This record gives sequence, structure tokens and C-alpha cells, in this order.
Amino acid sequence: MWSIAQSSITLFFQGKLFADPRMVFIQLAIGILVTVVVMVAAAKLGAPLPLAALIAGLVGGVLQPFLFRRLKYQ
Repeated sequence: MWSIAQSSITLFFQGKLFADPRMVFIQLAIGILVTVVVMVAAAKLGAPLPLAALIAGLVGGVLQPFLFRRLKYQ
């Protein structure tokens, strides 16, 4: 199990895991941006910082599979 994860990490940083690495970074940036916006909005609405972080993390985590579903591996 660890060797599979290690191999995937190595291929990712070599730029050989995904067919279009540019699209991976775009989708990742979209997920990060949405998470930050949700956290700031929740904090501005008066949620305590830990709760705002929890909500933002949940939204960002749920969003990632939808963003990454169209990515192609090599």
C-alpha cells in the first residue's frame, strides 16, 4: 500500500501521473479558492474560526471529487 502511494507521489512531482498537469493545477486552484471563500464568508457571518475552518474544509473536501472526475491519468 505504501509503495503505491510513494510511486504515485513520485510520478506526480515528475509530472507523469496526469495526462494534462496544467488542468490538475487549475482544478486544484479552483478547489482552494472556493474553500478560502467559504471560510472567509463563514467567519464574516460570525462563525467561530474553528467552525468556519470545519465548514470550509468539508465544502472543499466534497468539491474535490467533482473537480477531479474529468482528469485523465497516463
